[in-house]
Amino acid sequence: NNFVTNGYISEEALKLISPYLDAANVDLKSFKQDFYQKFCGAKLQPVLNSLKLMKKLGIWVEVTTLIIPGLNDSEDELKEIANFVFSLGKETPWHLSRFYPHYKLADLPPTPVETLHQAREIGKSADLKYVYSGNVPGDEGENTFCPDCGKMVIKRYGFQTLENRLKQGKCPNCGTKIAGIGM
Repeated sequence: NNFVTNGYISEEALKLISPYLDAANVDLKSFKQDFYQKFCGAKLQPVLNSLKLMKKLGIWVEVTTLIIPGLNDSEDELKEIANFVFSLGKETPWHLSRFYPHYKLADLPPTPVETLHQAREIGKSADLKYVYSGNVPGDEGENTFCPDCGKMVIKRYGFQTLENRLKQGKCPNCGTKIAGIGM
């Protein structure tokens, strides 16, 4: 079972459901408490605690950050998030999603694709092995690359997997095991 969540869950509830979870994708919306308070009416620390506990409980964790221009896209904040994701394990995937104007933030511009590319480089510089860009169909960052030889092992377009080159969960080029569930 896959759990897609904002990460705002009590320790007791997380422990209760953990035996039934294979994986979780957690939205880490920002690394700033004021962002969480203003836009989510919540606190950052419980989300960070949930992510740490999920890892401790053996749940496969992936982190998603919707990058919003002017709100959570500074280089410093992206580095903080990347370093936190690294603290969960360098094989923890970090998904960087492009923001599109909508609802209460309709006055903001879409995230420039270049910002996603810069954020992806920040993640790679933090030694994360799997950093993805999303909401940009056709972008190279949608694909999975072998962290050792750099060859593409899973090709995607939007939410579709076009080609899975893995052989028994390993890179067909160099034999490196690719981290993940169901690989």
